[in-house]
Amino acid sequence: MKYTEPMLRQGALKGKTIIVTGGGSGLGKSMTKYFLELGAKVVITSRNMEKLQKAADALQQETGGEVLPLACDVRDYAQVEQVLQDSIAHFGQVNGLVNNAAGNFISPTERLSASAFDVIIDIVLKGSKNMTLALGKYWIENKIKPATVLNIVTTYAWTGSAYVVPSATAKAGVLAMTRSLAVEWAKYGIRFNAIAPGPFPTKGAWDRLLPGDLKDKFDPAKKIPLKRLGEHQELANLAAYLMSDFAAYVNGEVVTIDGGEWLYGAGEFNQLDKIPNEMWDMLAQMIKKNK
Repeated sequence: MKYTEPMLRQGALKGKTIIVTGGGSGLGKSMTKYFLELGAKVVITSRNMEKLQKAADALQQETGGEVLPLACDVRDYAQVEQVLQDSIAHFGQVNGLVNNAAGNFISPTERLSASAFDVIIDIVLKGSKNMTLALGKYWIENKIKPATVLNIVTTYAWTGSAYVVPSATAKAGVLAMTRSLAVEWAKYGIRFNAIAPGPFPTKGAWDRLLPGDLKDKFDPAKKIPLKRLGEHQELANLAAYLMSDFAAYVNGEVVTIDGGEWLYGAGEFNQLDKIPNEMWDMLAQMIKKNK
């Protein structure tokens, strides 16, 4: 088996209906594809219905699974409620949610307008809150269990990061919500977990974040101990496991999948891996002399 191959057995998500926000592109589409291959029925949402429909058609053709595309701006609670009602009407019930919809841009914070900051906060934090609250109320009222929420955060949700302050702020809020509700709503049979991905390149997101030749100048693989970027199937494998009943005892957890990137940046002396062997030999001799 390779890390680029599916992990779970066939039918591992059979009987589950999952809503994936931002499910028509990037990592959301990759997760959706694998959920379908494992037997789940999936509702995908985004604001652009034309692109969403094309993604749904392609996913159904590739997997033979059933996909329901629904246009939704997650910032609008009324639209979120409508997505839930349409999903129930189509599939009978919903028992899973992946909060994947996000927005981000790289900028010095002092260059941001208040509205630009709000856009990211509203999509990531408010959008995740809207979806979670709507689904949670539905599950609790109708005694539907088990139910599962998976939030896609980032490693800088707990460390913070310069130049992506709105995203860091919003993701930190989503992380806090994940852990808080994992405790509060466990009694209703609802599990909450999160994934903090490192670099998993997607054309749309990376072109927006790093336009022009910035992608070549800023090579994230150089900061990763494993010296490679993530493969979408790796993240889809992890997401499917956390959404499945195999993870029934995993609750309130945040799983980092970044090849060791954020640990590399956190260690005081990790940058010493750039020292050549000849210099290490010189340092060893100096240490011996000092003894």
